[in-house]
Amino acid sequence: MKLRRFLYRSVFAQMGTAVQIEPDVEFVRPYLIKIGDRVQLCAYAYLEVSTETGQICVGNRVRLDRGVDIRSHEYGTVEIGDRTRIGPYSCLSGQIIKIGKDCLIASHAGIYANNHIFADRHHNINQQGRTYQGIVIEDDCWLGSGVRVMDGVTIGKGSVIGAGAVVTKDIPPYSVAVGVPARVIAQRGSKEHELEPTDLMQVLIELEAKPQSQTG
Repeated sequence: MKLRRFLYRSVFAQMGTAVQIEPDVEFVRPYLIKIGDRVQLCAYAYLEVSTETGQICVGNRVRLDRGVDIRSHEYGTVEIGDRTRIGPYSCLSGQIIKIGKDCLIASHAGIYANNHIFADRHHNINQQGRTYQGIVIEDDCWLGSGVRVMDGVTIGKGSVIGAGAVVTKDIPPYSVAVGVPARVIAQRGSKEHELEPTDLMQVLIELEAKPQSQTG
């Protein structure tokens, strides 16, 4: 164990104290990856800095659950704030992704800070390059299972995004948003939403299902 810690410290840009790295975690260009204190990297997590111009910065007491996939593109920085937890099999990919402190991101979330260019029908999409705007998720946000966050979006501090939502536009601070595309249905702290977390998620499920029942 001591030998492995010594080896990790010698290959990473920064390695904090009391870091836990489970078996089968994979790194690409670890010398461009910074890891804070008391970080937990669970089995099959994958951290890739795609080129020599990118970096990944993981704050203190962050937990990356099983199978989390993080990829920093060319000239990119993926930054994860202190005490944030990212759930199993979530994917973060793009040029600029900044996740704040104390965030909860549930399983199978997708945070994609890039888009393919496809305007020219005479060339294959994979030959037309990409656009990059960046994604910011501010402190104390909770993203439910299967949430998708698209490039160019900022999710304001303290927001809750319901399971399965697709966020295509900015979300104001302390908002509750659901749906495809995500829409704000309430503000945290309002009297009608002074609920326990389990009750709040039930409200989100009912509100998300209601438009479907009306149109069906």
